[in-house]
This record gives sequence, C-alpha cells and structure tokens, in this order.
Amino acid sequence: METNGLYFRPAGYTYLLEKFALAGMPNWHGSSVSTTGTNYSKIQDSFVDEVFRTQYWPGNKVGDHLEFALKYDGVNLGLLVRIFEHVPQEELTEYIKSKPIGKYARRIWFFYEFLTGKQLPIDDITSGNYVDALESNKYYTVQNGGKFQRYRIVNNLLGLKAAFCPIIRRTEKLAQLDSADLRKKCEDIVTKYPPELLRRALSYLYKKETKSSFEIEHIKPKASRTEKLITSLELAGKEDFCEKERLIELQNRIVDPRFKDSDYRISQNYVGQTAAYQKEVIHFICPKPDDLPNLMLGLIESHKRMKEGNVSPVIHAAAIAYGFVFLHPFEDGNGRIHRFLIHNILSLQGMVPRGLMFPVSAVMLKNPADYDASLESFSRPLLQLIDYRLGEMGQMTVENDTACWYQYMDMTAQAEALYEFIAKTIEEELVEELSFLANYDNTKKAIQDIIDMPDRLIDLFIQLCLQNNGSLSVRKRSAHFDFLTDEELSLMEQAVKKGYNRPD
Repeated sequence: METNGLYFRPAGYTYLLEKFALAGMPNWHGSSVSTTGTNYSKIQDSFVDEVFRTQYWPGNKVGDHLEFALKYDGVNLGLLVRIFEHVPQEELTEYIKSKPIGKYARRIWFFYEFLTGKQLPIDDITSGNYVDALESNKYYTVQNGGKFQRYRIVNNLLGLKAAFCPIIRRTEKLAQLDSADLRKKCEDIVTKYPPELLRRALSYLYKKETKSSFEIEHIKPKASRTEKLITSLELAGKEDFCEKERLIELQNRIVDPRFKDSDYRISQNYVGQTAAYQKEVIHFICPKPDDLPNLMLGLIESHKRMKEGNVSPVIHAAAIAYGFVFLHPFEDGNGRIHRFLIHNILSLQGMVPRGLMFPVSAVMLKNPADYDASLESFSRPLLQLIDYRLGEMGQMTVENDTACWYQYMDMTAQAEALYEFIAKTIEEELVEELSFLANYDNTKKAIQDIIDMPDRLIDLFIQLCLQNNGSLSVRKRSAHFDFLTDEELSLMEQAVKKGYNRPD
C-alpha cells in the first residue's frame, strides 16, 4: 500500500482479514507498518489508524499477527472467531508451542478454544503464574470469573462462550464518567429536598419516564398500557426482570394485547421504512430467529455474571439493555423493554438512591441524535455484513451466518452514550423536576396566604400563569377566576413569578 510516496504493510487484524479475504465489524484500532520508519496515528470518529515504525513488523506468520493484534489492536472476539475458522490448526499449534509461557500465546490459545469449542493438541500448562484473559486496566471485567488451569488463564470476560460475550473498553471518556461519582452527585442533590417532596417527585418521574419511552417510538398508548408500564417500573428496584419468563411477562404488559408473544419471535425481523411501493429502506437487521434462543440465554447468563462479578452498574446496564435491543427477541415492545432494563439494572446494582428513579428516556427523547447514534454505531456497519433478500410482502430472509456479530459486540460506544444520558439525567433532568416541585410548594403556600381556595384551582392558576409568562390572560381569568379581585390577582401573579424566577 502506498500513500503520498510512503509504503505501508497492513498488520494485526487488517493483515489477517486481508489474508483470509474476510469481512468484519470495524475494529476501533487499525494497524499498518511503514517501510520508511514513520510512526503516526490518525483519529476519526473514535477510530484510530496507526502506522508503526519498521521494527514493529511482526513477520508473515499468522500467530505473530494475532499476537500483534492483541497487543495493539485490542481484543475483538467477533474478528477472532472468524479468523480462527480459517487458520490451520497445525500453524496455530506450532506458534503456541513455540511460546509455551508467553501471555499472548496463552491468551490466543484460550480464545481459540473458548470461541470455537475445539481443543488444540497441546498439553495443559502445569506451572507458572495466571494471567487475565482481558487486561483489567484496558477493559471492564468481572471479578472472580474463574481460573482455567489448562492455559493458566483467569477468565474475566463479561459473558459466556458461544452465547453472548460483549467487550467494553476503558476509554478516556468512560474513565471521566465514574458511576460512584454520579451516584454521589445524585445523593448531594436529593439531600437538599424534604422526603415528602421526593415521594411526590417519584410518582411524577415514573409517569414522565413512561410517557417519554412511548414517545421515543411515536406511540400514544391507552391509559391501561401506561399504568402497566408504571407498575413495572415501580417494581424495577425490587425484582430482577432479566429472566426469560419475566421478559415475556413484561412484553405482554406493555404492548397491544393483539401482539403479545408467548416466546421469542420465530420470524426474521428488521427495522426499516417504506420509501416507495415495494421498496424498503433497511436500518437494522435482527438476528435470525434460529439464533435467538442461544443468544438470549447468553444475554441472561451474562447479566447474572456481571451482577455477581462487581461490574460497574452503568457498564452492566449498557451491555444488557443495548444487547437486548440489538437481539430484538420480540415482535413488538423491544425498545421499551430495552429502556426498562436500564432502570432495572441501575436500581438492582445500587446506582439509584432508594426512593428515586432516573428519567433516562426523557433525556434520550430530548437528545434524539445522540440516542440514534448510540444505536447506529452498531446497526450501520452490521448492515454491510448481512446478505438478505426481501419478498413481495416485505418478508426478509437472511442468507448468511451472522450470529457471531451479535454474540461478540464491542459495546464501548453504547456504554459511553449511556453514561452521558445518565449524567444529564442527574445534573439536568432530575434537578429541573425537583426544583419545579419545590417552587410549586413555595408558590402554592404563598397563594394560600393570599386566598384560601381549593388545591385544584391553585394548580390550574399556576399552570395557566406559567403558560403565559407568569400572568393570567383576560380570557382565562374570565373563564376560571372571575371571583378574584384585581388586588388578589396581582398578588397571586407576583407569587408565581417569584416562585419560578420569572421576570416582572
């Protein structure tokens, strides 16, 4: 490869994908080696293209490029499993035996048998230190994941083999958004308000979250469906919903009764829109229905593994909630359950102070471009890897094997997005709602000191004034408050403006 007179040779994953003529989900880091001694990197949209100096060239053997990939390109399980399908066992065995105690050789050996289910003809290691499958300073991992004496490897991956095993890298952005710090910020906010106000706020936040979650999908549900989702949210802090039976039960509660599922879907599903007659614009293609039982079993087992493995609550919630929506196990309701699972996991993992909830969907609704980007960072490149055809009635048939792209997702982008949504929820949405209620209480008391009238009318007066820059219109006064004197009206309007910091 030549660029501006400089020559580069692909290395690591790039070399291996070219060697075996494979396509794959783009890795966050791509490598090449310069023949002229140049060393530099280019960063664009969170992807890094790095050029290494000549002395970094690993050679022409597959094992050496696998080691280079793990060192510099990172662990990408989806790419590894595809590459392992094409590497001759003899070549891989020879490489591993040539470096019997090397940490990268042992990791490659472990990943090969972990991902393929095949065993290489290599004797177990009988002595030496254990090394982690993932370096904990570079990746989010589980604690006490279990030791494999065969390779002397500690399996600290977030999921289980051949099922669902996401990867989330410890990026600079995630390092800045620490979950313990976010929880402390939340606690500092809520301690400023009396318990009674927080109890009232909780009821309102449940309604707001439910309304926002439906609005994201442009759905106007009947009151009964809204109440059912609110009831489920109230249970989110007490019960674990990430079990097959509970997920089906939840789906049945929040969708139109005509679209209830009794099991995972059995038809190929996709997200798209009709551009013209018999012409669909495809946005996302879901896993094949035959792959779903194993994928969902893996998702649920991964949830349990992270729950017991002391994983950061936000990382845990991102992996499972986004994993769920990408697997899309039901015909309807997947998006609402995806957002519900965020609450469920954050509450169970102690991220949310008792007696409170985060209206994350409201923040997603206010920041649609950011929410869409968090979904499209996976769905867009995935489309390039799926061969499909559409029937006359829009039925889709996926013609190639796609399971590995859903099994081994890099969910770093989704974790970063969720941290941002939660930070905005705590620092903006929560503050706004609690302040509004506190201002309402102060304004209500001030109005009661002016005139003793029913709460219903006080609520209406405040609402109408806020809709009209702090003043009551002549028409609204005539329709609802013709009993007020001019002096009472003026004092009440002043109370609203003062309570809500509206200009005179």
